[in-house]
Amino acid sequence: MKALFRVLIFAVVLTIIAIPTMTWSGSKKPLPPPDGKAVYAYVTETDSYKGWPLWPDKGELYEGQHPHGAFLTTYVSKKAVKTIKKKRGTFRNGTIIVKENYMPNKKLAAVTVMYRVNGYDPDAGDWFWAKYKADGTVEKEGKVKGCINCHSAQIMNDWVFTGSIKKEKSDVKGGSGYGY
Repeated sequence: MKALFRVLIFAVVLTIIAIPTMTWSGSKKPLPPPDGKAVYAYVTETDSYKGWPLWPDKGELYEGQHPHGAFLTTYVSKKAVKTIKKKRGTFRNGTIIVKENYMPNKKLAAVTVMYRVNGYDPDAGDWFWAKYKADGTVEKEGKVKGCINCHSAQIMNDWVFTGSIKKEKSDVKGGSGYGY
């Protein structure tokens, strides 16, 4: 019995260690752990966000607001686009949203990231938050209270402000319920 318990504990520990670096939905690139430098390296080198789709219907340099900046450009990891377009209501584990934050003169001021990591912070939607200076220096990372407090206003939209990811009643055949 003790041997079985030890094997079970070992398997659970290995799973917990592997979760942050597991791939998801067919991705061939292992995801980073929830760490500011690792996430930045991932989104700029391993799987450059500049090659990702923009948030649907937003385009580049759309009008922003405090604290993110006068203008914004939002990129989403490839599988997140399906959640947005099909209005699935919740982003999958491994979703990364990268927002470029620009000053009024359209100069890049910062880059902010939301990264969903299963089990990372259940009270805040399992989002890992990061803010980087324009040069990539980590300014804030982790369970950032300012990010969590602000984005909690959008808890029913999976903590995001950029656009709705939930079906409206009028989107559903017959107009009743949410269909998912």
